[in-house]
Amino acid sequence: MKIPNLRPYLLLEASAAVMLLAYVLFSTMGTSQAPIQAKNAQDGFTPIFDGNSIQGWEFDPVYWSVKDGAIVGEITAATLLKNNTFIIWKGGELGDFELKVDYWISENGNSGVQYRSDRYTELPYALKGYQADIDGANNYTGQNYEERKRTTLAYRGQRTQISAQPDDIAAVGGYVANNAWKGLSLVNELGDRAALGNLIKKGEWNTIHIVAKGNVMKHYVNGTLMSEVEDADAKNRKSSGLFGFQVHVGPPMKVMFKNILLKKG
Repeated sequence: MKIPNLRPYLLLEASAAVMLLAYVLFSTMGTSQAPIQAKNAQDGFTPIFDGNSIQGWEFDPVYWSVKDGAIVGEITAATLLKNNTFIIWKGGELGDFELKVDYWISENGNSGVQYRSDRYTELPYALKGYQADIDGANNYTGQNYEERKRTTLAYRGQRTQISAQPDDIAAVGGYVANNAWKGLSLVNELGDRAALGNLIKKGEWNTIHIVAKGNVMKHYVNGTLMSEVEDADAKNRKSSGLFGFQVHVGPPMKVMFKNILLKKG
């Protein structure tokens, strides 16, 4: 009996199986992301970065780029910084808002999410104002640090109230000691600083959530409140300003940001 050549049929069946598997995987990915996208839309959050382009941002291309769907800030041995540099969103000033962003940072990295900020005009691509601090060693991540102004306003694990400097001290720098504002008053502890730090995953992706309403600013990391500031300093506080991300002076490092979601008001 002559045995028929089954190879063409087997190849057809194998090809059909591969196509079916690809269809199932694609369909599953789409349906799994749809609820997340729908929830963000329902909560009023809007994506402000599409994962492909940073045309709506102002930046130094030596230090900022887009790779693998993320905004990447990077210092190499050949591009060491003399001053902190920022990528600045050109979508206008933010007053009351919420921001959610996923970030990854190298072990020796130093960065932050800058908001309600002014331009520091003495340098290019520079901002001064509130910052949700980020660092690879998790010494400062989650604290509220005011860049080029009043310095530390709340360490991680603190709820604070901020008061102005006395009238006889004109310069903001004259009311700073040990890199912290002298008008910082501790209201209460939110938790142990080290224990809160252990909730931040070193070398992995984490999520920062900033809530700025009136003169109260809250910084969450991975869903846990890390610091809260009530800024009662009418002389120096800001109710609106620019938003961006920082690469800090220091050794070679990398920081990445993706899934940047904004809700105004």
